Amino acid sequence: MANYAIDYQRTASAVASLGSIVADATRPRRGEIYDLMFGSEAAAADNPFQYRLQRCTAAGTSTAVVPQPIDPADAATEADAGENHSAEPTYTAAAIILHVALNQRATFRWQAVRDDCRLVYPATAANGFGIQTPVSAAVVITAQLHLCER
Repeated sequence: MANYAIDYQRTASAVASLGSIVADATRPRRGEIYDLMFGSEAAAADNPFQYRLQRCTAAGTSTAVVPQPIDPADAATEADAGENHSAEPTYTAAAIILHVALNQRATFRWQAVRDDCRLVYPATAANGFGIQTPVSAAVVITAQLHLCER
């Protein structure tokens, strides 16, 4: 089982999504997120906003981000990651997996405490997760996500 890191960045934009990670359409594999960190690199300010990790069934239209193997001897991932969305992922309405309210000055980190507590997406084409700031798209944000594939 290989492990990968994905770095997402978004400047102030018109869309709420920061990034997406979905199973590949032709060779889908199950993905498991075990570490997620997000915050803002903008100048310190007292701006509250929210982050959501939400299930999606289509990745939307975005610029590809290549998940990097943590061990360089591992093969490339089959997952498809993207940022800079011009069209939002298709979010599953009731499937908000992680919801965090933050101040712009704060950074948040979530880690799976055990292997059976990872955030899992299925080996179903284009199914996965999107990270978004649903209240304000006009914030500069970044995230780093670590996942493994099965």
